[in-house]
Amino acid sequence: MPYYRSAGSIPPKRHTQHRTPQGGLYYEELMGEEGFSSDSSLLYHVNIPSAVVDVRPWELPDQSLVPNHPLAPRHLSTHELFEDGVTGVDAVTGRRLLLGNGDVRLAYVVADAPSPLYRNAIGDECLYVESGAATVETLFGDLEVGEGDYVVIPRATTHRVVPTGAVPVRLYAIEANSHIGPPKRFLSKYGQLLEHAPYCERDLRGPSAPTVVEGDDVEVLIKHRGPGPGGIAGTVHVYPQHPFDVVGWDGCLYPYAFNISDYEPITGRVHQPPPAHQVFEGWNFVICNFVPRKVDYHPLAVPVPYYHSNVDSDEVMFYCGGDYEARKGSGITQGSISLHPGGHPHGPQPGAMERSLGAEFFDELAVMVDTFRPLELGEGARATDDAAYAYSWSGGRRLGEG
Repeated sequence: MPYYRSAGSIPPKRHTQHRTPQGGLYYEELMGEEGFSSDSSLLYHVNIPSAVVDVRPWELPDQSLVPNHPLAPRHLSTHELFEDGVTGVDAVTGRRLLLGNGDVRLAYVVADAPSPLYRNAIGDECLYVESGAATVETLFGDLEVGEGDYVVIPRATTHRVVPTGAVPVRLYAIEANSHIGPPKRFLSKYGQLLEHAPYCERDLRGPSAPTVVEGDDVEVLIKHRGPGPGGIAGTVHVYPQHPFDVVGWDGCLYPYAFNISDYEPITGRVHQPPPAHQVFEGWNFVICNFVPRKVDYHPLAVPVPYYHSNVDSDEVMFYCGGDYEARKGSGITQGSISLHPGGHPHGPQPGAMERSLGAEFFDELAVMVDTFRPLELGEGARATDDAAYAYSWSGGRRLGEG
């Protein structure tokens, strides 16, 4: 995180005695990244945070991946995965894995039930709220989130997602094998967001003050590295007391939310490349967003993207609002995901370039993930792949069909 926060009760100096009203000691926990060499926070627990009374396997949802072979651009309809409505689905165990590699996994879920307590011990998670509302309860405190919110949850943060609206919450989950944060080029050497960044610290919402929750023999689901598909496994730890027992914390590592409507787009006289729309980065991948904005204002500008070959990356677009001009005529709708793999040049659909001439504003909303290793197909992608998408640039014509 770019800056320091403090919440609840903490002692004046770190690593010193902090006592309960009854005179006992609180238990100090350092939650830190990169082996004491990067951001961290100190949390003060009522109970010993490492105490467990049971450990057993958690059978994860299907994490299998298969190569994108033969190599083809893909169109996935996430809404079809939950088109009959949901009952009793939660935001953790109900995720459908779409795409993944050794650096990041992309999943989708429509949830109407509270999730179990959960933590990802592999990497940070970034949840994008397509629609609906929820409370993300964490040991740091709670985040109230709704449509358009990114929720960045640091690795190993115990939390759960509780839907709160009249409709289920739709979440696009970006699970990293690393940390997720603002692009380094947006930050000063001390971590402040710079003047050219498209958002600043005022736009970031930290959690509420922590609340001590009572409970005995409480289960927490942990996703971690192990012997399962993709080197991923699950374990259940049972804690003698509820892990939400923090009375205070301070530091620069904590969950936070950022709404996509607070992203200030960077525009120009001619078309701006995707890095101009970046919002976060992880190891070997970036997250960008395309928001409603004034488009290119050179008198001869072509506002839609030019054709391009991502020779070093796969490009994944999640279309989550508005009207995406470049993809008209391809079957792309709200909730669609397109995968344009490295090795395949891609760009606007036929006719989109001419239609865009003279446009002054694009009302579109999409979240993009670019990866620097090839993505493979999860069970959710295999269940909803539109096999015709690869032929949409040729008007649907396939060899042998005239």
